[in-house]
Amino acid sequence: MRIATAMCALAVALAACSERPASGWAGYVEGEYVHVAAPVAGTLQALEVQAGQTVAAGAPLFRLDAQPATDAAAEAEARRRAAQAQAANTASGRRADEIAVTQAQLAQARSAAERAAAEWQRQQALQREGFVSPQRVDDARAAERQARDRVAELEAALRVARLPARGEEQAAARASADAASAALAQVRWREGQAAQRAPVAGLVAETYYRAGEYVAAGQPVLSLLAPSARVARFWVAETERGALAPGQAVQVRCDGCGAAIAATISRIATAPEYTPPVIYSNGQRQRLVFMVEARATSASDAARLPPGQPIEVSR
Repeated sequence: MRIATAMCALAVALAACSERPASGWAGYVEGEYVHVAAPVAGTLQALEVQAGQTVAAGAPLFRLDAQPATDAAAEAEARRRAAQAQAANTASGRRADEIAVTQAQLAQARSAAERAAAEWQRQQALQREGFVSPQRVDDARAAERQARDRVAELEAALRVARLPARGEEQAAARASADAASAALAQVRWREGQAAQRAPVAGLVAETYYRAGEYVAAGQPVLSLLAPSARVARFWVAETERGALAPGQAVQVRCDGCGAAIAATISRIATAPEYTPPVIYSNGQRQRLVFMVEARATSASDAARLPPGQPIEVSR
C-alpha cells in the first residue's frame, strides 16, 4: 500500500514538473538589421569600419571609387553652361559688330538709292528734251525702285537684328537650360552617393566586401544592428492568444542576460502556424500557435538581447 501511494505521488510530481507554467512561453531574439548599400555601382575604395565595431549615426562607413561620377559631373556642368548661354543668347539681339555691318550696308544702300533717284530724274529731263529714248527712262526708274527695295530690306534686317528670339524659341532655350541643370543635379547626387554614412547608430554586424572588390548598385556592403532593433519573438498556443494584446507588458529572461527585461508586446501575428507534425484535427489543436513579438522598453535593456539568443517570456 505504501509503495502504491509513493508511486502515485511520484507520478503526480513528474506530471507537474513536465507542465509549462501557464504564463510562460519560449522563443528567441530576432535582430532587425539595416543593410547599407550604395545606389550606384563601383569599386570599393575604402571600408571605414569592421565587423563588431560600434558606430554613431552619421559616421563614415565606406567609399566607392567616385572618379567616373566626378567626370560625369564635369560633363554635365559643361552642358549646363552651354544651355544657359544659349538661353541668354536668345534673350538678346545680335552682336554689336553684326549690327554695325548691317548699318554700314544700309548706309551704302541709301546712298545708292539717292543716286538712282537722281539718275531717274535726269533721264526724265533728257527724255522730255528728246535726247534719250523712253527705254532709258524706264531703266532708270527700275534701278531707282530696286535701290529703294534694297534700303527697305536692310532696314528690316536691322530691326530684326536688334530683336531677341521669338517667345517660343526663348521658352525652348530656357527649358533646355533647366533640363541641363536637372541632369547636373542628378549626376552630383550620384557622385555624393559613392560615400555612405551610418543611417543609425549601432553595431556593425557583418561586412560583405573588401576594399578593391566591385560592388553592384544596391548591393549591401555591410549591416548595422541598432540597440533598439532587437525583438523578442515567441509563440503562444491558440488557447492563450486571446489573453494577449499589443501594448501588454511582459518579462523577458535569457541565459547570461542578467535581470529580467521589461518589454511590451508590439505585434501578434494574424495568421497561425503549426508545430510539427503539421496536421490539423480536433485532437491536435494544441499544436496551433501564434507568433508574438515584444520590444524592450529601453534601449539599454534591448542591447542586452543578442540576436539568436533563446529566451523565456512571461507576464
